[in-house]
Amino acid sequence: MRPRSRLLAIAAAVVTAATLSPLPAAQAAPSPSVDLDPGMLSAMRRDLKLNDTQIEARLRTEAAAPLVEKRLKARLGSAFAGAWIPSGASRLTVAVTSASASEAVRAEGADAKLVGSSAAELASLRSRLDKKAKSANPSVVRGWYVDTPNNRVVVMAAPGAAEAARQFAGDDVTVVTQAEQPRPLYDIRGGDQYVINGNTLCSVGFSVAGGFVTAGHCGGTGSPTLGYNNVAQGTFAGSSFPGNDYGWVRTNGNWASQPWVNNYSGGNVTVAGSQDAAIGSSICRSGRTTGWRCGTLLGRNETIVYAQGAVSGLSRSNACAEPGDSGGSWISGNQAQGVTSGGSGNCSSGGTMWFQPVNEILQVYGLSLTTTGGGGGSSLISNLNGKCLDVPNGNFSDGVRVQMWTCNGTAAQRWNFVNGTLQTSNNKCLDIAWGSTANGAVIQIANCSGNPAQQFVLSAAGDLVNPQANKCVDIDAWNANDGAVLVLWDCTGGANQKWRRG
Repeated sequence: MRPRSRLLAIAAAVVTAATLSPLPAAQAAPSPSVDLDPGMLSAMRRDLKLNDTQIEARLRTEAAAPLVEKRLKARLGSAFAGAWIPSGASRLTVAVTSASASEAVRAEGADAKLVGSSAAELASLRSRLDKKAKSANPSVVRGWYVDTPNNRVVVMAAPGAAEAARQFAGDDVTVVTQAEQPRPLYDIRGGDQYVINGNTLCSVGFSVAGGFVTAGHCGGTGSPTLGYNNVAQGTFAGSSFPGNDYGWVRTNGNWASQPWVNNYSGGNVTVAGSQDAAIGSSICRSGRTTGWRCGTLLGRNETIVYAQGAVSGLSRSNACAEPGDSGGSWISGNQAQGVTSGGSGNCSSGGTMWFQPVNEILQVYGLSLTTTGGGGGSSLISNLNGKCLDVPNGNFSDGVRVQMWTCNGTAAQRWNFVNGTLQTSNNKCLDIAWGSTANGAVIQIANCSGNPAQQFVLSAAGDLVNPQANKCVDIDAWNANDGAVLVLWDCTGGANQKWRRG
């Protein structure tokens, strides 16, 4: 971010209260509203017991959390001990092993918790158990995982087998009882049914170029599949289970990949990418048996011992699933998370479920996730006036203040999300002048530098958030005309802070 002239600096700092203050009562912003797919919104209300205002606030926090976590993990090094969103919290919590690291955490807008073991130490302990996975007896050991909020490694034991599980795992773990043995959910667009070998039912995970990803236990390499309509669909081009639980189906020319997940309410949820959600985020899943179900992301990189063998690298959630849901989609906001592996319980009494992260599948097989994004960028449209975020007169000079303008499809209105930044068509970054976190700070473009003032995320509720400030990009003074300028402001849920990609 290049310094601007002293006169401009004073003008940016000394702005009238009438320009920056919230609207008076007579013109108050409407109550917060969540611009989510109706099916997803309904499931989050039902399963997470949240109202729309709580959902909106939560989605803002969840959108910013992965960026904050990534920056702090790199900055803190060996002092980093994991991160999560506590239940009901509006900020990320980051665990650290030294008091001196706490200040760095607070500077990023997160809460710090001092713990005894680093993330690397816990991961090393988990890896030690993973190396013994083939010898794990499923009648004794149900699985293991890193419990980040409690800074420990947990081993799940069958009832009455706690001592035997401890002998397997060692004394430096916490043993808990898991009453029911996790199992692959065989009987079960993303979320649509497909048939393997003419008799096994599973659910599609996510569309990729040339096919879709799903669970490996659903079918072995070479297994033929039929679609939801019993029309020939494709063949498993790759499959891994146990050890992992992923596979992908290469479809024939009669099937087209779409960036959609079935919401089981007559519509689709669109997939914009595959950014990993933070632990504690809300998450929903889709499958042929139980449709849409939502819960919380409880853990990552966990190992589960099925009767068929151990599977490592799974993520855990309390969103329920039942036989037939296997392979189906897990999504947080509009970001793909993974495919259903297995679990315990059901959707009547509740349960614990595990899913295979989607990014690992994409990497292993060299696949390209089908998303709503596209080359050359997309426009960012305001819900207030239907106008587009615009660089005035296509002037991409450092320090130019952005504005709103009637959508025209030019390069001045094309934007790309790149590694947590929002970039113009010629790779300048959306930027908060002077790195300010204050209400009323000017929104401009500048040379990309990687600093926190250039980090922006578009939450599933349509808020364009700067994680450092935990504030929203706002159309100043609710000005609905061409030329309206933008500022940073506390997130209110108003239409002047709501955005969608076009």
